[in-house]
Amino acid sequence: MIDTDSKEPKPDATQLFVANFCGVRYEDLPPEVVAVTKDQVLDFFGVALGGSSEAGVGEMRDLVLEWGGAPQSSTLRWGDRLPAPNAAQVNATMAHSLDFDDVHEDAIMHPGVVTIPTALAMSEYLAGTEGRVVGGPEFITAVALGTDFICRLGLATRPGENIHAFGWHLTTLYGYMTAAAVAARLLGLDADGVTNAIGIGYHQSSGNGQCVKDGALTKRMGPGMAVRGGIASALMAKRGITGARNSLEGQAGIYQVYHGGSYSREILVDDLGRRFEGVNVSIKPYPCCRGVHPFIDAALALVAKYDVRPEEAKSILINCGEGTNFLLATPFESKARPRTFVDSQFSIIWGVATALARRRATLDDFTETAIKSPDILDVSAKISVQVDPELNRGDVGIEPARVSVTTTDGRVLTEQVDLPTGTPSRPLSFADIGRKFEDCLAHAGHPLPAANAHRLVGAVANLEKSDDVCDMIALAKR
Repeated sequence: MIDTDSKEPKPDATQLFVANFCGVRYEDLPPEVVAVTKDQVLDFFGVALGGSSEAGVGEMRDLVLEWGGAPQSSTLRWGDRLPAPNAAQVNATMAHSLDFDDVHEDAIMHPGVVTIPTALAMSEYLAGTEGRVVGGPEFITAVALGTDFICRLGLATRPGENIHAFGWHLTTLYGYMTAAAVAARLLGLDADGVTNAIGIGYHQSSGNGQCVKDGALTKRMGPGMAVRGGIASALMAKRGITGARNSLEGQAGIYQVYHGGSYSREILVDDLGRRFEGVNVSIKPYPCCRGVHPFIDAALALVAKYDVRPEEAKSILINCGEGTNFLLATPFESKARPRTFVDSQFSIIWGVATALARRRATLDDFTETAIKSPDILDVSAKISVQVDPELNRGDVGIEPARVSVTTTDGRVLTEQVDLPTGTPSRPLSFADIGRKFEDCLAHAGHPLPAANAHRLVGAVANLEKSDDVCDMIALAKR
């Protein structure tokens, strides 16, 4: 446990996190943290395998195969043996490609796509280079600590102005330091080693949101870049290479350089080692930006409650807050008629149109083929968007959604959703995540054998009892 209430001069928060990574044990984790970490792991395997055939993933795999190198860790699905940083990069890229991976809504963060591929790659690395076996409890602890770290890093920026105004893609930006710390924990580095790993990771930290505005594939590449850099950072630290010690709060630390000093230390370290942000992670039910989800929920509620048909809709009004409008409704043209499937993943208009047109929002509705679908485009042409200040939430959490359909016979049907499905207060069960896992496998270009898929779900369900997590990894390869 870390004492953050001491009257002594406050060290840089980096050192508090270092002590956390070095000191917390599996026995310190509350049962609910263990449970949600297993949810994250199963969800990761599903979205990674489901995304293995998406654009950019095969190209990334081809590139790292061309680079070659030591056979240390595996790519999922294919089972290529590659240097640990490169294998983790491919796995993280495929897991983020569907925009279906877990999310901490208040932190605007995708933790699992950073922590889990790092822990998987390092588990195989240690087995091959040191003959050291990583069991389920240690794996869960490393992932839970990494999740807590990256989510706190994002949460601490909330007192500032609209975080999207800075232009950072926070998962990637903070992913370097997080992957470095997770890898350093599994390597068993001491406090100086973990400090150096985080510092080396910080020296690489980057990641911007322009890719979302331009509909570019680099959006899905960012977390992979972060885990590659983070693992390399930990391996460099193991060899004695030093990094900045005050990476978070130093004069040139990340909050000064990247956020102009606008952050909250209290939010960053409050109850560190006692409270774990993993319990506030959501598992997505729909394969698109989390901010779109309450609008899909509202549209599906209209369909279920009123049996409204697309041809019955004369016009459709979406009411949203300013933050949602900034990210997910502008520019209107590319949101109503997506240029690429990335545009569709970040469009409340497309999400609502899909739900009303097809009474669903599935992986098949956010593809290069789907964005050309006349049935969805016909509905999106009827949609307008209006900002309602009452729906503003500033920088905290997902904004509420209101969808109104004016029918051809003059009725006005309205539904509002304040919290989307999958939030901690409306969670998906492990069984629900298992069904999502199956849907993702069905979407994959080369799904796993059914026996492997069944055994993999069972292995994750009993992860805390595992003596060797490499057994689980083996089931996720063809």
